Amino acid sequence: MKALDGIKVLDFTHVQSGPTCTQLLAWFGADVLKVERPGVGDATRKQLVDVPGADSLYFTMLNHNKRSIELNSKTEEGKMVLTRLIEECDVMVENFAPGALDRMGFTWERIQEINPRMILASIKGFGPGDYEDCKVYENVAQCAGGAASTTGFLDGPPLVTGAQIGDSGTGLHLCLGIVTALFQRERSGRGQKVSAAMQDGVLNLCRVKLRDQQRLDAGPLTEYSQYGEGIPFGDATPRAGNDSGGGQPGRILKCKGWETDPNAYTYFITQAAVWGNVCDVIGKPDWKTAEGYATPPERLDKLNEIFEAIEAWTMTKTKFEVMEICNPLNIPVGPILSTKELIEDEGLRATGTIVDVDHPERGRYTSVGCPIKLSDSPVEVERSPLLGEHTLEILTEVLGMQGDTLDRVVQSGAVGTPRPVAAE
Repeated sequence: MKALDGIKVLDFTHVQSGPTCTQLLAWFGADVLKVERPGVGDATRKQLVDVPGADSLYFTMLNHNKRSIELNSKTEEGKMVLTRLIEECDVMVENFAPGALDRMGFTWERIQEINPRMILASIKGFGPGDYEDCKVYENVAQCAGGAASTTGFLDGPPLVTGAQIGDSGTGLHLCLGIVTALFQRERSGRGQKVSAAMQDGVLNLCRVKLRDQQRLDAGPLTEYSQYGEGIPFGDATPRAGNDSGGGQPGRILKCKGWETDPNAYTYFITQAAVWGNVCDVIGKPDWKTAEGYATPPERLDKLNEIFEAIEAWTMTKTKFEVMEICNPLNIPVGPILSTKELIEDEGLRATGTIVDVDHPERGRYTSVGCPIKLSDSPVEVERSPLLGEHTLEILTEVLGMQGDTLDRVVQSGAVGTPRPVAAE
């Protein structure tokens, strides 16, 4: 038995933020019915295609463990099918433009009439306010949510991060909201609306930067490199390069082979509790008690000198050797792992965080598995559905259609052209 066995999810999402959310629900055991435009489907099916004639990795890696139905909800037959789906499902997830559901004739009030227990979950770019009707994509969310202004080096422009904190991050937030609403429904018997704005999701992940914004009122941020360099602070949290955000000085340093390997680096934190071990490792034992080096406040104006000395040592070791030497001494370090190294990591494969998946059109590909592990609900990653692959299944098994009713719906074109389930 899976954690969400018996829960049916009507998935009206596309691209990344919504599919991230519904994929998690599918991994936890929900029956996720992905509703797609006939003949077109999710836009990402044909974005960044690397295997001609096959769904893109962009689509396949965000839509595991789902079933696909092609549905034209603008037709009368299509509206009837959608109404029946709302009756049968527990959750409806959408990331349409604001007002799209209303224009389809399915307002929140109408959805409640059809199914009072329905949970309607929505992802938007911005919450209510001046920008609520604006289109938002990943990098826009990072910029509007506070991430970009605090990322990068002080003397450079704002930067976005490679982690999809706007899209996938908001999908994770919405998934938690849905599961919470399902839990509350067990007690109240009622559904409710759940919403997550991408700007809000990014801002939630930037809370330490809002912490620092308020700390500026009490003076300069002493753990930032610019303090030790005598650079004045402005009125907003500055970009801090690779400084540690937790108050312990840390930086990314070169390791052996950095001249040819762009990822031959390590992150190194000079944690106060193990300062003595750091000094011994880098061959500076006198720094343990020397005036100006013995305590964290004394070291703040010498961080450049200290990290230059540490880097002189790390450059003689590979990033993995640094880890092997420092870890037993409780010195916090971490190798900069490339995407290639992560795909090949046997430990991540053993836990199911990296998985290989077979697909009938594109063959075998590698994907990220479920990052959340439940001991009583293990996840088996199944391939993404072909467009409309499960249309007949859903009409017959979920909605119980048969005979003339089924023939009428299929012949109307409201559900595209149903195809049999692909043979593996």
